[in-house]
Amino acid sequence: MAAVSGGPVRRRITIALSGDVMTGRGIDQVLPHPCDPRLYEDHVASARDYVTLAERANGPIPCPVDLAYIWGDALAARERLRADAWIVNLETAVTRSEDHWPKGINYRMSPENAQCLAVAGIDCCVLTNNHLLDWGQVGLAETLDTLAALKLKVAGAGLDATAAAAPAVIECENGRVLVFAFGSPSSGIPFDWAATPNRPGVNLLPDLSEESAERIAAQVLAVRRPADIVVASIHWGGNWGYEISLQQRRFAQRLIDTAGVDVVHGHSSHHPKGIEIYRGRPILYGCGDFLNDYEGISGYEAYRGDLVLLYALSFEAGPGTLSALRMAPFRIKRFSLNRASPEEADWLTALLARESAPFDVAVERLPDGLIAARLS
Repeated sequence: MAAVSGGPVRRRITIALSGDVMTGRGIDQVLPHPCDPRLYEDHVASARDYVTLAERANGPIPCPVDLAYIWGDALAARERLRADAWIVNLETAVTRSEDHWPKGINYRMSPENAQCLAVAGIDCCVLTNNHLLDWGQVGLAETLDTLAALKLKVAGAGLDATAAAAPAVIECENGRVLVFAFGSPSSGIPFDWAATPNRPGVNLLPDLSEESAERIAAQVLAVRRPADIVVASIHWGGNWGYEISLQQRRFAQRLIDTAGVDVVHGHSSHHPKGIEIYRGRPILYGCGDFLNDYEGISGYEAYRGDLVLLYALSFEAGPGTLSALRMAPFRIKRFSLNRASPEEADWLTALLARESAPFDVAVERLPDGLIAARLS
């Protein structure tokens, strides 16, 4: 966007962010090349049972679906939002490994079905979460190899601690986006999953202390260029509930103050949580699930976990200044993302307005159907 009278050119970068993307289990089963459906859950023995539950709730799914089916209306929304980069938390292993971790619930999708991530145009998969090593270190290695073959960036996991801590670097037309990813034990990540100098794993964040924030600041400052947009992606907290702890809030603010982070991308909650804009930088405490196979499962209905958001954050680069924070609302139905109805969008708007009000952030529904946070 050029300024008038030969003034400086303003360079905009728009980042699309999603919370948990779980393309395993039931979703893997409806894609063209599913894994063995056998599960090790207490009450469900086959991933096909999750397909049955979804069809019972919302109607038949035309198996096998094509690779773009699961993204539904989200693909057009990304184009409409003009996102330069799309970052998701990929909450499933990409493997045919049978070395399941004895934790009760294990997510995986086949390497062949992972092509659905490339079809969507996803740029970076954050891997610090409590399902990445569900199928062991063999499963982690296959996940990394598969995503690399698809030319997808990853952050937050690797074959050793150095690789797990390294940022993903996304080259956009108007600048770079750096994605640093961390996982908190509060989200259910086992301590044994932490990467070490000699062991593959995730970039585990031991605590939310000032010292941890300072270590992150050193990592960021070592690679950041002046015009970069820096995303700190954190898997933290439980699955249900809107409470945001004082410890989480202070840590997010420290990342902005000490590390110069431009966006805090929080995830783990199965539903959206409140938004804070601190010193002009957005803190998304919980982006909620974006895609899962939970249709037809009872419990927690009041949270409306089937209503999800694609966040779009626009920055005027060099230095990064937030110029817009918009959200596209969807409903998961038959394992596909469908544009939310006006009533569903109103429900999400009211939810975000209520949960963001303590941070003095107002939220409104726009005439075009998007939801926006007011920046002034």
